[in-house]
Amino acid sequence: MKITSVDTYLMQVGPRPDSSGVLGADAGFRGSRNWLFVEITTDEGLTGVGECSGWPRVVQTAVQDLAHVLIGQDPAHVDRIWNQLYRAMLGHGLTGTVGAGALTGIEMALWDIKGKALGAPVWQLLGGAIRDRIPVYGHASDETRAKALIDLGYKTIKTPFTGIVDLDRVGMLRDVIGPDIDLAVDAHGPSWMTAQDAILVGRELEQLDLLFFEDPVPPENLDMLARVRDAVSVPLAAGERVGTIYGLRPYIERDLVDVIQPDTGRAGGITQMRKIAAMAEPHGIMLAPHSGSLGPVAEFAALHVMATVPNILQLERMEFDWPGRYEVVTPVLQVEDGCLPIPTAPGLGVELIKEEIAKYPSSRNISDAPVDDGHAYTLGTADEAVHMQTRMSRARRLRR
Repeated sequence: MKITSVDTYLMQVGPRPDSSGVLGADAGFRGSRNWLFVEITTDEGLTGVGECSGWPRVVQTAVQDLAHVLIGQDPAHVDRIWNQLYRAMLGHGLTGTVGAGALTGIEMALWDIKGKALGAPVWQLLGGAIRDRIPVYGHASDETRAKALIDLGYKTIKTPFTGIVDLDRVGMLRDVIGPDIDLAVDAHGPSWMTAQDAILVGRELEQLDLLFFEDPVPPENLDMLARVRDAVSVPLAAGERVGTIYGLRPYIERDLVDVIQPDTGRAGGITQMRKIAAMAEPHGIMLAPHSGSLGPVAEFAALHVMATVPNILQLERMEFDWPGRYEVVTPVLQVEDGCLPIPTAPGLGVELIKEEIAKYPSSRNISDAPVDDGHAYTLGTADEAVHMQTRMSRARRLRR
């Protein structure tokens, strides 16, 4: 069997309104959200699909540039092809999330072909399943959505904490969901907190019994994360912006986190995800793949990985996502008692609906400027768009 073509399918996510009015869901992400799918075709008629993230419009060019390395190759040799692709990019410098995103989608599609050729789901090829369903957590910033997730069987709620601190809202959610539902806080910027502010906030969060405190400081500075790690007792999580085992290595080897969060669309591929989990396992670090901006194909891939590694926590899931998510692939995953069952069809177990993808051509992949509403930045400073900002008026924002 030989690879004959590599095709990409790029689409804009949103900004179609949620006509059903489901909790006001609108995942337009200020116009920046794109999904990029890869399809690899062979001379025997088998095809494999994958998904890339990490600036999808740019990643599309990377995939197209790498396609000539793939044509004529036997897709069964997944690891050999991955290494050839990785080496092909090294002349451009260290592999960032664009390169890792391209590697991810291509490698995912190769595993899909291999599973279909052998008539087995990918998790079976990875050593078999440790578990047959994967727990998921959802996002909520108000009481209504939190209760809706709990009604679906969710056992963990994560609330956003971007920009200006709002500990009152976190405290409200803890009161609403009660002690039997886990609560996590996602503090990622911009604007990012300084280490000292993250420590002050982390100490306040300790009383709320969090499952984890995510991305409290800028990801470029691991020494800042180490300062927070040494000063607070709340579990820390990070890693979604980093690709490959080389990018995530210091988070794990320095024991900077309790939960590692590689993005399933830009971590480097299914094999890289499993290697990351293996690196984390002896450190007692749990795997909770990031899925906040990803489409549905990467979610399938995450399930195959998480079925086969021992140290999983939960999979992030956008339960109330843009409705188009449920129209561009088949089948559609459904949460059952707070979990997703692992796919049982050969390969990844998902196929693209190309005519639906074609309805949403990409127009842009860059976020709008933030609104000067005092949420992401201190009022009057949004147009500065600084990467990191000291939290002002701490006394009235921190729970006392």
